[in-house]
Amino acid sequence: MWSSDKKFARAGIDSWLRRAVIAVMAAVALLPIEASAAGWLQDIFKGSKDSKSSKHQVASRKPATPTRSATSRKPHTAKLAALGPANLSALKPIASICDRSKFRIVIDVGHTAESEGASSARNVPEFAFNLRLAQRIEQKLKAEGFAGTRLLVTEGKAKPSLFKRVTAANSMNADLFLSIHHDSVPNGLLENWEFEGKKSHFSDRFAGYSVFVSRNNPDFKTSLAFAELIGKEMKAQGLKYAEQYTQAIMGRYQHPLLDKETGVYSYDELVVLRTTRMPAVLLEAGSIINRDEELKMDSPEHQDIVSGAVVAAAKEFCHPEGPFLGPP
Repeated sequence: MWSSDKKFARAGIDSWLRRAVIAVMAAVALLPIEASAAGWLQDIFKGSKDSKSSKHQVASRKPATPTRSATSRKPHTAKLAALGPANLSALKPIASICDRSKFRIVIDVGHTAESEGASSARNVPEFAFNLRLAQRIEQKLKAEGFAGTRLLVTEGKAKPSLFKRVTAANSMNADLFLSIHHDSVPNGLLENWEFEGKKSHFSDRFAGYSVFVSRNNPDFKTSLAFAELIGKEMKAQGLKYAEQYTQAIMGRYQHPLLDKETGVYSYDELVVLRTTRMPAVLLEAGSIINRDEELKMDSPEHQDIVSGAVVAAAKEFCHPEGPFLGPP
């Protein structure tokens, strides 16, 4: 019995060795598969429709090149984009030290002469307000040593002009992008009146500035830092931010409030904030549909206050003596 058992045992070992050799050979054959082929293997298990000539695909597959998508942004940006307003107060902007003479700030004049934006309560196009304030900001920034500041005035219809200004800013290799606008309200909130014999519209219910950033911007963290500085400086001048953007009455113009102290909102899909390659901020300097605030927006004194706040924010952001680390 023992001799017979020994023969059966030896036969079993030989059989086991043959199976082991086959397994090793199969493993060696699979060695060229890169880690990036794991997705293809998953497709095989899921019954992918693209599984023709599987042997050829295994032998010739190259490491996949990741495609950029909404979820393939820089790791810190993807995480930040998912944060809600309650968590943003814990963020610290990146350090910023710069030479003012070389620091490039693009001051974008919102809208165009062909597509003028909103109309004020006294029938003045928003573009006129935007241009005057942007020019004043440009002058003050240059006077403070920001020699690389550029005023961006775009031509054309509304939507194409958005992409034109982004292309221009990107080609300038700007360090910051600031778009200047003046606010209105949805048509359903407007009231009728006449000014100098002409029919017009107004809404005195809402007033104040607001600052917008996109959480989809490639450098959202720095965008938020600059936006908060602008809001802080506007507040220091005694100005209040517009609070209506969190209200349901704003409809599709409703936006999340990211900083309740400085009036910074997110406008994630706005082209000029989302697709610029540099930190980008949009400032609604005040409401021109509010009859009293429109008069303030039109005065050189108020334009000096707003432009002074923007320049103070730029100076604090671009501090030559040490890094700006943001609020505690």
